[in-house]
Amino acid sequence: MKKILSVNDLMHRRGRIFMVIGLSVMLMVPILIWLISGVGPDGGKLALAILGLSLLFLPGGIIEVITYAPFLGTGATYLAFITGNLVNLKIPCVMNARELTKTEIGTPENEVVALISVAVSTLTTVSIMTVGVILLIPLRPVLEAPILQPAFNWVVSALFGALGYKYYLRNPKFAIAPIFFSLLLGFLAPAFVYGNVLIVVVIMAVVSVLFAKLIYDRKWV
Repeated sequence: MKKILSVNDLMHRRGRIFMVIGLSVMLMVPILIWLISGVGPDGGKLALAILGLSLLFLPGGIIEVITYAPFLGTGATYLAFITGNLVNLKIPCVMNARELTKTEIGTPENEVVALISVAVSTLTTVSIMTVGVILLIPLRPVLEAPILQPAFNWVVSALFGALGYKYYLRNPKFAIAPIFFSLLLGFLAPAFVYGNVLIVVVIMAVVSVLFAKLIYDRKWV
């Protein structure tokens, strides 16, 4: 008898299939260059580079999955991690879509909203990047203007600041602890904060949850 899969199981199956396809396509570019040119990497240096990059990026990747998967839902998690650009594009889009539709995390409605917002943001990104590549040469003098360079370093901070302000304004008491501890950590260990943004996000998420529980337990709201 054929087993009927639930929607969640079906999402997991298709998500894994497309993850494998996506990784295969990414790896095929250097492999094809290797096969066509006959020039391959040194095995020892390749292994050393993979180890170094894994130690640097693997913890952050695991933390991203743990942090964002409950917020995104099954389908949007697979799609977001295949297409990338989570922190400065996918997550803000999902947050804004969830706010507009008033959906709750963990509900089927939120999964649908998150999946649609990730898909639309991906298509929008591809379209803008295509236009950007076409216009790159004509716009190069403008983009490389010294007066604009500082702005590019603060795009993500400005984006999350604007998104966070909306939530802080609604529940200002809940924002006290994460703002205080993030500023304190920034003053005491600026190099750590700058080089380990994902770890800091997890730390502040834990601080926020614990402080929110304290507020509810003490009936301060």
